[in-house]
Amino acid sequence: MPQIVTTAQMRAIEQTAIASGRVSGPALMERAGAGAVEALFETWPDLAAAPGRAAVLCGPGNNGGDGYVIARLLRARGWYLDIFHIGDVRRLPPDAAQAYGLWRACGKVHSLHTLTRIIRKAAPPRYALLIDAGFGIGLSRPLPEPLRAIFAAQSRRALARRVVAIDIPSGLDADTGAVLQPVDAPMDEAPACAGLACTADLTVTFHAAKPGHLRGAGPGLCGKLVVKSIGL
Repeated sequence: MPQIVTTAQMRAIEQTAIASGRVSGPALMERAGAGAVEALFETWPDLAAAPGRAAVLCGPGNNGGDGYVIARLLRARGWYLDIFHIGDVRRLPPDAAQAYGLWRACGKVHSLHTLTRIIRKAAPPRYALLIDAGFGIGLSRPLPEPLRAIFAAQSRRALARRVVAIDIPSGLDADTGAVLQPVDAPMDEAPACAGLACTADLTVTFHAAKPGHLRGAGPGLCGKLVVKSIGL
């Protein structure tokens, strides 16, 4: 049985490490991004041998910052990247804003609506890899509609051949394993088909597993679960 920590415990562990001066927030973000890239290439060695095109969904918080680190590391290994930001980049927290700035020095960032247009126009699947760095373990509300449309399309493999979730699939409660459902959610449709959560082939989390990985809808949405150390 893997070590398990709740969302609150994980935040406390990170904050204690940063407050002690042992590590900085940006350093933890770099470690998380490197761990995620390592995990995906360990899981799929063919992707390491033959770089392709990846889409990265970067959210409005530090999970999005992890996504920008991952994008930069994949680009250095020969990958083509399309980055889609969720929300307003001007409201990113400081550590994520730093990661965003480092990515912008070498690549573009598109709006989420650009990706919805790609889904309608492109012959699927367009990408070898979709990386969900949307919301991480702190999400407590249903996903916004543009993201629901994207995940609904991906449930039919309309966008990418493989999906990696960073920390936890977006739309899944990290403590309970429940899918965060809006009041207008279709009652006769599976959450993945309705786009209420990301369905991943691989989920890379850090330091320890979270309860939601192993409870409720978690196992079905996470796919393979890999825990990577970030030196805490």
